[in-house]
Amino acid sequence: MRIAVLSDTHLTDTAEAQAFLLYLVEDLLDPVDMIIHAGDMVALDLLAVFEGYPVHVVRGNMDPSSPEIPIKKIIDISGFKIGLIHGWGPVEGIEERIYNEFSQHSLDCLVYGHSHVPVCHERRGILFFNPGSATDRRNMPCHTVGLLEINTNISGTIIRLD
Repeated sequence: MRIAVLSDTHLTDTAEAQAFLLYLVEDLLDPVDMIIHAGDMVALDLLAVFEGYPVHVVRGNMDPSSPEIPIKKIIDISGFKIGLIHGWGPVEGIEERIYNEFSQHSLDCLVYGHSHVPVCHERRGILFFNPGSATDRRNMPCHTVGLLEINTNISGTIIRLD
């Protein structure tokens, strides 16, 4: 299974934004079986662009409150447990904060956003994965998105856009 992972896209619902998201999923990362967005989409109506794909999304600090969009969730894919949360606060300590949110659960992967810093490493037996941002690189050298692949294990790849 191939999963497109996005976060911190900060887009308004325009034709240009819709085309960009489709480009990411259907051209750059193609083929994908599922889409995960780790928050700060901003215009939640853009989720309609992903019609036809299973989509998992959580609310970021820049997203409007919506009863359909949770703050965090756990996704079970073929027995692999993926925790999904946006994150908050400074970059320093973010992994500890989000890990504590799922401390009562056994996870294989923890997907988050907020920092705009791409991350793909194992810690405490969990793959910590942040795709960075495809639209707002902040202090990073380039824009990025992520790809998770599940076979006999779960692995992640950060993909540079620039």
